[in-house]
Amino acid sequence: MRLSLILLSLVVAGCECGPSVKCKTSDECGHGQLCVGGFCRGSSGADGGTGGGNATGGGGGVMSGGGGATGGGSTMSVCGNGMVEGMERCDDGNLNNFDGCNQICILEPNSACPTPGQPCVSTIVCGDGLRTGNEQCDDRNPTPGDGCSATCTLEAGWACPTIGAACVAARCGDGILAGFEECDDNNAGSTDGCSSTCVIEEGFACATVGQMCTRTTCGNGTPEGIEQCDDANNDLGDGCDTTCHREPRCMSGTCTAVCGDGIRQMGEVCDDGNTRAGDGCGPLCLVEAGYMCADITPAAQPTLAIPIVYRDFRAFGTTGGHIDFENVIAAEAGIVGPMIGATGKPVYVGGGMVTTHGQTAFDQWYRDTAGVNRTVVDRLTVTRDNTGSYVFDSDDFFPLDGRGWQSDGSEPNQAGHNFNFTSELRYWFNFAGGESLDFRGDDDVWVFINGRLCVDLGGVHGPQSGAVTLDATTAANLGLTTGGIYEAIVFQAERHTTGSSYRLTLRGFNAPRSSCTFRCGDGVVTRYEVCDDGINDGRYGGCLPGCLGRGGYCGDSVVQMSAGEVCDDGQNTGGAGMCAPGCGAQSGCGDGQLTPSTGEVCDDGNRAPGDGCDAMCQIELG
Repeated sequence: MRLSLILLSLVVAGCECGPSVKCKTSDECGHGQLCVGGFCRGSSGADGGTGGGNATGGGGGVMSGGGGATGGGSTMSVCGNGMVEGMERCDDGNLNNFDGCNQICILEPNSACPTPGQPCVSTIVCGDGLRTGNEQCDDRNPTPGDGCSATCTLEAGWACPTIGAACVAARCGDGILAGFEECDDNNAGSTDGCSSTCVIEEGFACATVGQMCTRTTCGNGTPEGIEQCDDANNDLGDGCDTTCHREPRCMSGTCTAVCGDGIRQMGEVCDDGNTRAGDGCGPLCLVEAGYMCADITPAAQPTLAIPIVYRDFRAFGTTGGHIDFENVIAAEAGIVGPMIGATGKPVYVGGGMVTTHGQTAFDQWYRDTAGVNRTVVDRLTVTRDNTGSYVFDSDDFFPLDGRGWQSDGSEPNQAGHNFNFTSELRYWFNFAGGESLDFRGDDDVWVFINGRLCVDLGGVHGPQSGAVTLDATTAANLGLTTGGIYEAIVFQAERHTTGSSYRLTLRGFNAPRSSCTFRCGDGVVTRYEVCDDGINDGRYGGCLPGCLGRGGYCGDSVVQMSAGEVCDDGQNTGGAGMCAPGCGAQSGCGDGQLTPSTGEVCDDGNRAPGDGCDAMCQIELG
């Protein structure tokens, strides 16, 4: 009787073994107790003392020890014996922390211990699109090399701002190739091969990430850098131009599409200017699942640089001189035929003409011929005017001064310039109807549209002008259909030492290209989306509008009572005191069912403290 009174008086006084004793560390608690949640608890995590033999509990305290106990509802438990007893939430057969079940048999975060006595398992799943535990990122896949590693750690040079969506490059110029960067030379400058937006610049190859790019040589027969082709010749119109870009070939408005050139032509569903996969328009210029692509017309640039090929000749009567240059002066239409040749060059039909001297000599005008001409590859810059046309206009057209035969003194200056040369230029345009194009030259100028001759300013003469208006009649004669893409070819020759003028007007040059975005609402989750259930209205278990977030769901650690959730501990694996799968029921303490066998002294249907029954289902004092 005396012992019972002593124990009772200790409980009433709030002894250090009771739940009312607050603590910061376990040193403040009694023998065999730990500081749990700011209160002294028994070694199994419940209120009460630690007994090594027979003892009398204070009204239901859980004992950890090997003897019996008396008291209202007392239950013995031994943490670490591989059996879930009393108020234990797990028991993996040891007293280690950080292995899923801690030293007082409380389940640790992001862990599940389904089989007593066996090791616990992590509930963290790298690649599920949810960032849990120590995950630094989760891009909805366990594949390394895309910014988020196979263990969901952030990879160097990447940023993963949206959980469940694709990672992106952290910064251009950090020397790490990430996201959709084409290069990264460890600086943010341009004109050195890798631009300030980490795009490879024309004429460069960037083979080693973090190092300077190197210049390429178009025409060496080996595609380098961003060269699409290299056929080691100076011809235009043969499928690979002089800047090592693939060319379309057009006939009656049907063009052989060049996927990745940024011009959507017939036969292409999309063309976004590259052949990368995963950005909406795939390597074969087909729209990828989950995306939509639309044609856009790029903003008109103030200038355009068009590939042009010059071939330099020496005057007739000089060493190595060509018979057609600096010879007879006369304006002569009809030197070339009405259709472009099979090789993309004009067809000579000028037999009997006085300024030309046969097909063999004429064919050298626009073809590389050793010892006869020297080829110079260049670009002609045209400028946009207030009508939207692109114009080049010069009364002093001498692009080969100091070049070609003059580069090594093989040809002297003539009146301070390098005369006697030809030029060839090609471009593609979308025919809208009604375009007016005009040209001027001395000497010869021939313009072919859709393979048909439409401007003939042949012969050796002063500046002459020609124009073509693509009205309904002309369009029909040239085989043009509104909306079609067509090729225009301009051949020119300067053949007499008096002056040189050249005018070129281009219109409709801004061809459309494809802009692709993910299609939110089609039920296909692309790498840029977090989820897409086809509805995306933010409903429970669904996706938020915009496909960049989830609505409430079982497992988000938020109890969605309106959706019928009773609990949500973020894992919902079931077990004593845990939320069951589906978030619809909670077992153990807080389920409203008194279970003395697990050490419960009370159960008021919740685990909130301060209402008489605490979070461990023990009666609160005071």
